[in-house]
Amino acid sequence: MTPFVLWFTGLSGSGKSTLAREIAKYLSGKGYEVETLDGDAVRDIFPGTGFTEKERNEHIKRIGFIASLLEKHGVIVLASFISPYKASREFARKRCSTFIEVYVSASVGECEKRDAKGLYKKARCGEIDRFTGISDPYEAPERPELVVDTGVESVEESVRKVIEYIQRYL
Repeated sequence: MTPFVLWFTGLSGSGKSTLAREIAKYLSGKGYEVETLDGDAVRDIFPGTGFTEKERNEHIKRIGFIASLLEKHGVIVLASFISPYKASREFARKRCSTFIEVYVSASVGECEKRDAKGLYKKARCGEIDRFTGISDPYEAPERPELVVDTGVESVEESVRKVIEYIQRYL
């Protein structure tokens, strides 16, 4: 087994965390050591993390560093972060030995339909400044290792696609 970092990137509500949880269950069930790093959970622990481009890039660089340490110690890392900027994702890629970028693609409209927290509505009303996909950019990956289109695919289809891809490392 080759440890790796599976980096899920996409808009809020695209399904990154859902996919990471399902794949973590699968891998854990097979006996692999897995760690899930999730954007919401990490921000709860470090609430001072801001949303400017600089602050987001610094945040993703920290997560990339942590992921690389876990990977170095034989842990499969599932990181689910919006990570809107290419530069910080590239930093994370360079830190890790085996970095698999999964672009979780879904339109803003689809993500708004799924918006359980009401974040898109708040962003559209101006209550949230610098919201990715509305008032802040999302730089989609140009050459991700894998693309899952959760606007079209079911969770099960997307999970199956990812599991098929990572079999070469297991």
